[in-house]
Amino acid sequence: MPAVESFADLDMPAPLLTTLGREGVTVPFPIQGATLPNSLAGRDVLGRGRTGSGKTLAFGLAVLARTAGRRAEPRRPLALVLVPTRELAQQVTDALAPYARSVHLRLTTVVGGMSLGRQAGALRTGAEVVVATPGRLKDLIDRGDCRLDDVATTVLDEADQMTDMGFMPQVTALLDQVRPGGQRLLFSATLDRNVDLLVRRYLTDPVVHSVDPSAGAVTTMEHHVLHVHDTDKHRTTTEIAARDGRVIMFLDTKHAVDRLTKHLLNNGVRAAALHGGRSQPQRTRTLAQFKDGHVTVLVATNVAARGIHVDSLDLVVNVDPPSDHKDYLHRGGRTARAGESGSVVTLVTPGQRRGMTRLMASAGITPHITPVRSGEAELSRITGAQAPSGVPVVITAPVVERPRRTASASRGRRSRTGQGRPAGAGMRRGAQRRPGNDSAA
Repeated sequence: MPAVESFADLDMPAPLLTTLGREGVTVPFPIQGATLPNSLAGRDVLGRGRTGSGKTLAFGLAVLARTAGRRAEPRRPLALVLVPTRELAQQVTDALAPYARSVHLRLTTVVGGMSLGRQAGALRTGAEVVVATPGRLKDLIDRGDCRLDDVATTVLDEADQMTDMGFMPQVTALLDQVRPGGQRLLFSATLDRNVDLLVRRYLTDPVVHSVDPSAGAVTTMEHHVLHVHDTDKHRTTTEIAARDGRVIMFLDTKHAVDRLTKHLLNNGVRAAALHGGRSQPQRTRTLAQFKDGHVTVLVATNVAARGIHVDSLDLVVNVDPPSDHKDYLHRGGRTARAGESGSVVTLVTPGQRRGMTRLMASAGITPHITPVRSGEAELSRITGAQAPSGVPVVITAPVVERPRRTASASRGRRSRTGQGRPAGAGMRRGAQRRPGNDSAA
């Protein structure tokens, strides 16, 4: 089917169209205009688009439109969205919540690191649409709290990341439990061999849409490789972190993240760490502090390369260059989202230059290469770097913490992050302002 240029041209329930207008989503992004006519018609769809291209609404509107008017039995959802990370699951839930509420569909999130009991309770009550990470969903199925027999529409979001993270056996085991003949929508930034296996095994005569096939073609994103000396890299990193405005800095290990975060705090930079060693409540709180500006530098491992959307984030810094071009693309995808501009800066020491050249070639990117030193005007021009204040800072937790409760009360309490709550509960008004804001990836 031909692509559409207006949501009004799509065969969708009127409440969804009304909510799109209310949320300020007026014009479909290319991935949405291309895939929605086919997915709304029930076709299997294979969508390839870079992170930030609007994939969340591309599959989300189709799922909600095709599920609207139906009611799930306890423990038996009607639609399933599988994603690789907790953060991505929560962002998909938050992005789709106002639309689900408009068509009276119950939406719940199933992820690790949060209360298993509350998630089981939400499924027992009944949820039409489940957004899940593979491991936790498998746990709930094994407990008898969920069955996939009634799932008519299944989405695999960031399929390449799921295969890269080793979830392929869990994903295929879950897909084997979904109702035969149901609709499958697979979205991925890259289509490597493992993703192709999923496509051939689970999609039937899929319609293929590739939007922004070359990440290097993204005109709103600048790519800079800064050649630094080993002895000057630490100081250069500190000056970039002290810039005005927010920045995400990526490093390879949890230990390196914690060490840099401590150093930045001691030098007056409002930094916080995000990695897999932090509990889910800690990670959620850190992201909230970064989004509201309480923290200006997010120091992270690859756990933050997916599922994090922050408005007006114009700089991503690879303090440690990624080892894989796909990791580079997904790290960089935290900026220049939904038509905004942004820069990706990678610090490269002499011994890393050859590997970085190969990585950029694999990613289809021709970067700006600049030798820099700390304190130089060129570093400031590219990144906004400046000297830190040197006055140590302490990042405090929000003053208003959840009240103490008895164990029984805690078990009965609704989750504050979307597990077992009605769709849209606690949503910030207008959280999705740009057309197709892919706040999930």
